[in-house]
Amino acid sequence: MSVQEYLDKYMLSRKLEDAVNAAVRAKTPDPVLFISNHMRKSVQSVITKIKARQILDSRGIPTVEVDLFTNKGLFRASVPSGNSTAMYEALELRDGDKGVYLGNGVARAVRIINDKISEALVGMDPTLQSQIDQAMIDLDKTEKKGELGANAILAVSIAAAKAGAAEKEIPLYKHIADLSGKPTPMLPVPAFTVISGGKHAGNNLAIQEIMILPTGASRFEEALQMGSETYHHLKAVITEKYGAHDCNVGEDGGFAPNVSSFREALDLVQEAISRTGHDEKIKIALDIAATNFCIGTRYDLDFKSPQKSGQNFKSAEDMIELYKELCSDYPVVSIHDPFDKEDWERIKHFSGLGICQVVGGDLLMSNTKRIERAITESACNALLLKANQVGTVTEVIEVVKQAKEAHWGVVTSHRCGETVDSFIADLSVGLAAGQIKAGAPCRGERLEKYNQLLRIEEELGEEAVYAGEDWKQ
Repeated sequence: MSVQEYLDKYMLSRKLEDAVNAAVRAKTPDPVLFISNHMRKSVQSVITKIKARQILDSRGIPTVEVDLFTNKGLFRASVPSGNSTAMYEALELRDGDKGVYLGNGVARAVRIINDKISEALVGMDPTLQSQIDQAMIDLDKTEKKGELGANAILAVSIAAAKAGAAEKEIPLYKHIADLSGKPTPMLPVPAFTVISGGKHAGNNLAIQEIMILPTGASRFEEALQMGSETYHHLKAVITEKYGAHDCNVGEDGGFAPNVSSFREALDLVQEAISRTGHDEKIKIALDIAATNFCIGTRYDLDFKSPQKSGQNFKSAEDMIELYKELCSDYPVVSIHDPFDKEDWERIKHFSGLGICQVVGGDLLMSNTKRIERAITESACNALLLKANQVGTVTEVIEVVKQAKEAHWGVVTSHRCGETVDSFIADLSVGLAAGQIKAGAPCRGERLEKYNQLLRIEEELGEEAVYAGEDWKQ
């Protein structure tokens, strides 16, 4: 084939002429670089290759990482994992071989991506997120993504979203905002974990987390400063009262002093907040995760103390009175999962009291059917959004729309087993979620989310909007 035939076959003569004309109009000082970039943009981007691998999450447990290639480059994504997978959420695919990673390997999910998913998606336009996600859903053919695995599907879906943003030459959060139809991104109020308990720590505290919310900050940057300062003051408070040995941290970075009562833990946090001088600007949230210590219809607040377990049972009515007292005595403005995940009546009653935001995590599991039931029954007024419980970026966007149409708050959430992927930071901004729960202001996999939010706020400049007092919208 001659040079002219090659130019004619691929219509390069016209494209080169357009590029040269554009360079002349732009009066570019570097025409070669300009023409090169112009030509690159003129080629529609498609997915050319997908390569998956097994990596370890923050707990040292395997998870899935994906490299998705287009004409524009490589786009990487990795997915988190929780302590367990509940019956109403999308299913992770694990190998189950107890001789390898204690059965937690994800080699099968990796093979599925490299063989089945890759074959289905190569050649697709990365900007068409819904079509990419639907192709994987159709390939899976199960309601809870049990054939391909939600961990495999989500990793590819996130990588495709990053590639789509690059193709449009816009930040990921703006691409997500476009996909959701929301034109105005918003920086969320961070819910920093400062004390860990429950299944996330080895202390005697029954509840899973105590968090602080800098709702009175004017910018996310200020909120992060408040969170960091409170965290370090709390370390000093714990050291003074219990000694340095009680400053160990839980899986998401919160301190794990060996306290057993809610009030003892909250007093520590209140003292730390007081030392920052930001008393009026910082509120408190509790993740009760009550399902973990519900036995029948009662709640065992000493379930982590074998010598005491069974001696401190509380009825649901007792728990309601306890929550009312805590919201009155401390600046508690949000409570996650205050009752067992199937105790709809108690949750509905408590939510109806209107004393704080009631967040459905274990109750909802980001499941559209359970969200619809909760909306109908007024069982809670906020969604804890965990992307890996849903399975694709498109479905995550739809779940958030469902919650917002009911005028709920949305808390974009990390998982216990995290990676350094900062996707949920962009997700929370792009969907204007209002709140983000990404762990303590410590540990690299948690800070990556908060640091990405700093970058986004800096990039938005004067257009940056921090949720602040409007955190529940």
